Amino acid sequence: MAYTIKEIAQALGATALGACDIEIDRVAEPAEAGPRDLALATKPAYAEALPKGRAVAAILWEGADWQALGLKAAILPPRPRFAMSALTAMMDPGEGWEDGIHPSAVIDPSAELGARVHVGPLAVIGARARIGDDTRIGPHVSIGADATIGANGQIREGARIAARVRIGARVIIHPGAVLGGDGFSFVTAEVSAAEKVRETLGDQSEAKAQPYSRIHSLGSVRIGDEVEIGANTVIDRGTIRDTVIGDRTKLDAAVMIGHNCVVGTDTLICGMVGLAGSVTVGNHVVLGGRAAVADNTFIGDRAIIGGGSGVISNVPAGRAMMGYPAVKMDSHVEMYKGMRRLTRLFADVAEIKKAVFKPKQSD
Repeated sequence: MAYTIKEIAQALGATALGACDIEIDRVAEPAEAGPRDLALATKPAYAEALPKGRAVAAILWEGADWQALGLKAAILPPRPRFAMSALTAMMDPGEGWEDGIHPSAVIDPSAELGARVHVGPLAVIGARARIGDDTRIGPHVSIGADATIGANGQIREGARIAARVRIGARVIIHPGAVLGGDGFSFVTAEVSAAEKVRETLGDQSEAKAQPYSRIHSLGSVRIGDEVEIGANTVIDRGTIRDTVIGDRTKLDAAVMIGHNCVVGTDTLICGMVGLAGSVTVGNHVVLGGRAAVADNTFIGDRAIIGGGSGVISNVPAGRAMMGYPAVKMDSHVEMYKGMRRLTRLFADVAEIKKAVFKPKQSD
């Protein structure tokens, strides 16, 4: 669908300049933009590539001299990066799914589907499941018995929603995500070697070998409103109580959320992060990619955990942490600088030892 420069600017709450009736079909990077594309030149460095393309209109930064850049029209939002949110939503062509319920879908007669629900090919919806109005269920999706999904959701291809999982409104779940698998909970008849190690930190070579018995997960998973869950992300159900993800929290791809975890609101969890069982994460927290958090650990509100960090103890609110084990970010940087100086320090010490212990020459 085509939009005029004026229509796009109004949707973004931005200023439109020049020929505002120019029609735009899509957005593009400056070097690849054609005459019906809106070039994304949101910084002076990006605008340098405009001559390589054929764009006549672009999104620029406030104060940009759009005419000097050879454009016929420009949109100047107050914060260009934030404008990307509304712009991409406006120009998103969607997944191409048809409306209605595909004849190959399998829907239990007791399931309740709201108005205008779409169900794609080979999707399965279990007994007593409830799907809210205007939610779109993609191909090969599986929704278990007694599961609940709110209105205006989008469940992408191949996602798995297990029994009794509760999902709020306006949630996006990307392909291959699995919500509601059993937690990784096993126990031995006597205290295990792993349990003893946690207490003693000593070797357990003489420990008794024991089989593991499964602890079933009686809780489920509860997802708030406006949550986004990335591709191939896994959220395990709780042992007794639910695993909980708060409103507006965003999970990247390949994230692992263990059983009994509670994650607050407006939190960002980047790709390949792993939360062990019973972790509590506060509100407005950022967990960088590949960060790992030990079980029964608490991370306070507004904390930021750097990528690749290993959190093995509680993190106070507002603290920036990095490293393994994770320490205050500024402390980690100083420690890293010190490690880089070790080679030079060893060389200096070796020279000092030569001078101090130089053999006496005989008379």
